[in-house]
Amino acid sequence: MKLTISGAFVLAKCTAEESRVPLPEGSVSPRAQSLPAASHIVPQSDPRHACFFHIRRYGSAPGHSRVVKDRRFAELKDVDIAHFRQILGDKGVVVDSDELKVANTDWMNKYEGHSQLLLRPRTTQQVSEILQYCYAGRLAVVPQGGNTGLVGGSVPVFDEVILNLGAMNKILNFDEASGILVCEAGCILESLDNYVGSRGYVMPLDLGAKGSCQIGGNVSTNAGGLRLLRYGSLHGNVLGLEVVLADGTVLDLLGTLRKDNTGYDLKQLFIGGEGTLGVVTKVSIITPPKLASTNVAFLACEDYVSCQKTFAQAKLQLGEILSAFEFLDRYALDVVLKHLDGTRDPLPDSKQHFYLLVETTGSNQLHDKEKLDAFLESAIEQGLITDGAVAQDISQAASFWKVREGVAEAMGKGGAVYKYDLSIPLKDLYTLVEDMRSRLKDSATVVGYGHMGDGNLHLNIMAPKYDNELLAQIEPYVYEWTAAAKGSISAEHGLGFMKAKAIHYSKSTAAVQVMEGFKKLLDPRGILNPYKVLPSPSESHVISEAT
Repeated sequence: MKLTISGAFVLAKCTAEESRVPLPEGSVSPRAQSLPAASHIVPQSDPRHACFFHIRRYGSAPGHSRVVKDRRFAELKDVDIAHFRQILGDKGVVVDSDELKVANTDWMNKYEGHSQLLLRPRTTQQVSEILQYCYAGRLAVVPQGGNTGLVGGSVPVFDEVILNLGAMNKILNFDEASGILVCEAGCILESLDNYVGSRGYVMPLDLGAKGSCQIGGNVSTNAGGLRLLRYGSLHGNVLGLEVVLADGTVLDLLGTLRKDNTGYDLKQLFIGGEGTLGVVTKVSIITPPKLASTNVAFLACEDYVSCQKTFAQAKLQLGEILSAFEFLDRYALDVVLKHLDGTRDPLPDSKQHFYLLVETTGSNQLHDKEKLDAFLESAIEQGLITDGAVAQDISQAASFWKVREGVAEAMGKGGAVYKYDLSIPLKDLYTLVEDMRSRLKDSATVVGYGHMGDGNLHLNIMAPKYDNELLAQIEPYVYEWTAAAKGSISAEHGLGFMKAKAIHYSKSTAAVQVMEGFKKLLDPRGILNPYKVLPSPSESHVISEAT
């Protein structure tokens, strides 16, 4: 199913659909009363309706990315703002320029949109009424959580209405027998982890941004993180969702059952959907028990082959207690030590090319320590590791983790950074880093680190400044290389705006067409998070790059 667009089709489609979405109590949209029919449909060639999505630092396009606004969408009017005030009250409607600037800009300061309105609903009913109105009036909407994404998925491109779920932050239920948590989408991940932690459980995911990111955003991006090796992805841990569709329909999929084999598992569409198919408002998630024993080791390896063999040995000897297996190269460690205050080299006498962070969690400290010691002794005897340190207390363990988790922040302080989040078969994972070093030579510092336990490479390229010629050396080479290696161009960050046009490197044309079919079915007018995840349906909705 492929959507083709022509001017006549757009007009006819919008007119035919209008009657499908009644407003509350059968009222007429204030927008419909104030505007001539289809007055917001503008010629695609009109230069007044093409603008620049400002990339404040680095995006997927050089300098600025020229984006032509989808002509199906209307311009925000005062009558719309007045209607939203009726739904939310004054506190739920933000038009202040300073607050909007923060919401328009992603947390890495890479992307900046131009929304003139931020809405803060407090209930699912309010979300439904907002979307019902926006759908009828053809107002585009960007769902937003903690705004901690790295691919421009949570900020507007043009003047889309920002729908921030942060005020929906209630914990609705927690079953201490099963560990099943039900909460609203705006709950902060760290707050949830603290809540279930005080009751003997942990959240199945852990991110560096846990103090800001929201569970609804985690679900919508299918966030991975540091616990995926042990507990798996959100596709397995999320038991149910409540989702509001583009036209305001509330889809209740909020089950709390571990087993429910009745029909299609619709919730999976919205896990990783990045808010393009519906807005997640509630989440039901299974939380694993909080185990009493945790050990963290920081190890040095001479080469990447030794890292692979050490991982294989860890799986064999540590088995079920292995909870994290992270790696970083010497370049990454040096950047952290140089730019991140309060960090220390865990192995100051070792100057190796690679470092590993290994974590175990279990229920028996003595048993787990014995297994870890046996693993380390075996790895040393086999020449897999040349040095290592085991954390002696919580503080030292945290200092080890700070080195690994601090790479992204340290890179940002070191210069202009080009970031890539890739899944690559383990045997080839570091080859891309080496190839990029050969390709770029002295023009940039190439750093490799990530989650070795699940084959997730974070390729970071740092240069003194952002440069179009350097970018041309990086893209599309990185995507082509990853595709040739049978990898994925997005391991855990999503596609967002940055990689929407690059989806074909990881998905077949047939697969993308099926995705477009789901989008057309659930959001026929395309108002939810436009210009994200999927490429534009035709050249009448181009995202072109200005050089």
